[in-house]
Amino acid sequence: MSTIELVLRLAVSFTILLALTRIMGRKEISKLTFFNFVSAISIGTLAASFAVDPTLSLFHGILSLLCWSAFTIFLGFLDIKSQRVRYVIEGEPIILIRKGEIVEDELRKSRLDIDDLNLLLRKKNVFAVSDVEYAIFETDGSLSVMKKEAKQSLTKKDMNIPPATNSIPPTSTTVIADGKINTNNLIALNLNKHWLEKQLQLRGVPSISDVFYAEIQQNGALYIASKK
Repeated sequence: MSTIELVLRLAVSFTILLALTRIMGRKEISKLTFFNFVSAISIGTLAASFAVDPTLSLFHGILSLLCWSAFTIFLGFLDIKSQRVRYVIEGEPIILIRKGEIVEDELRKSRLDIDDLNLLLRKKNVFAVSDVEYAIFETDGSLSVMKKEAKQSLTKKDMNIPPATNSIPPTSTTVIADGKINTNNLIALNLNKHWLEKQLQLRGVPSISDVFYAEIQQNGALYIASKK
């Protein structure tokens, strides 16, 4: 295999793999179930073989990737449409703790020991099994935890604190990044470029191009990070 052909195969393999991953959706990388795990490994192996195996023609390599991706997309469609197929492909969530009690049979079925369970709980900021009302082992390997009522955090409703008004953004909002204004975010906040320039001048910043990053915080304050 010549160097030019190797570079061509690598470029084609990367481009096809990126395009197919986008088509298959974010679930393929965000939710690693049994099905997604097998699919990702298989497509990665096919792409690697296509890139470096000189006995595999360009046509057969591309055809293999397309066919496997089509198979993955088809099963994903069935997964959405049929609950029975979804259980066969991805399995079912397993209750490991029910009403504060560890379900030993389900723990063994999940191939977990008590140390594994404690590890998963600690990742959820739970450091005692006695604090847990329900713990569910999800199909992607994560653990969903519901604490006992006495251990749950207070909410604004519990403290009779009224909810925030709609005029306050739910999170800090970027208005300048790398010296460029994010016009869409300004419009969403009912602000404009003139207001932003005035605020910068009050802070002693002569130009928007001098700002590396700026955001409107939840309390309405403007945070500014100047370029070094």
